[in-house]
Amino acid sequence: MKRRRIFPVTALGVALALGLSAGSAFAQTKWDLAAAYPATNFHTENMVQLANDVDKATGGKLKITVHANAALFKAPEIKRAVQGGQAQMGEILLANFQNEWQLFGVDGLPFLADSYDASKKLYAAQKPFLEKKLAEQGMVLLYAVAWPPQGIYTKKALTSAADLKGIKWRAYSPATARIAELVGAQPVTVQAAEFSQALATGVVESTMTSGATGVDSKLYEHLKYYYDTQAWLPKNAVLVNKKAFDALDKPLKDALLKAGADAEARGWAASAKVNTDTVAKLKANGMAVEAPPAALKADMAKVGDTMLKEWLDKAGPEGKALIDAYRK
Repeated sequence: MKRRRIFPVTALGVALALGLSAGSAFAQTKWDLAAAYPATNFHTENMVQLANDVDKATGGKLKITVHANAALFKAPEIKRAVQGGQAQMGEILLANFQNEWQLFGVDGLPFLADSYDASKKLYAAQKPFLEKKLAEQGMVLLYAVAWPPQGIYTKKALTSAADLKGIKWRAYSPATARIAELVGAQPVTVQAAEFSQALATGVVESTMTSGATGVDSKLYEHLKYYYDTQAWLPKNAVLVNKKAFDALDKPLKDALLKAGADAEARGWAASAKVNTDTVAKLKANGMAVEAPPAALKADMAKVGDTMLKEWLDKAGPEGKALIDAYRK
């Protein structure tokens, strides 16, 4: 028969026991943040910084894991996942949900807000409507940040919208197809993966997108001009499941809200820097980067007015109230 060995209670043993007890009493909340874009995207980097800020401010009591590149949910699924509590947080491109509620897509209307300052003003007008709608859907708006603005790429110089008549225009959304129709261009649907080949073979000869996409797609290899129209600056919004938010104690809520406010300010600054850097890269690669001529700007503003009227017809009184608030 083996004799059981009894260890004496030591000061170390007591300390370890107390330490384990204290560790088990340390309440840690773990959240998942579903993101659709790559880890290197400035929006994603901003969310990672937010998670680090929250971790530091709460002493590790609230841990947020950012799942980049649609690793947790695909982009169209993220809003529903946050709404249903499958993820506590998620990032969405608001304009993608315009069919669900027209006011989600107000920042995708061309030439309504054609600068970062105008875009911030539009966001201020949109925010109360946004917060109310999201609350009804069981979510909290933590913050929102704009993408770099959209411009027009062409092979030939433009003086007015008349120069776009008959031009083969790459359309990648209902809005860009509608712009083409209104200026008399020929909209051609081309997937991103086939874009370079379509340009090389003359299937398309113009498009409308950001400076950032222009650099990513090396549009300077096929097109000569970029008109920095700053046509629209669509926003990504970071949402929080309301039940998860309400379950936090006040110090954790305050830390999250403070980190969100910091992320919003930091994100807008990062977006402007990305825009400046990518436009500089277009120039460095031989592309003529120009402000739109007065006639082109006036013509495109008319296109924007037409599309705004069409949007208002669908958006109703809420949409009118938002636009009125923006234009005050």
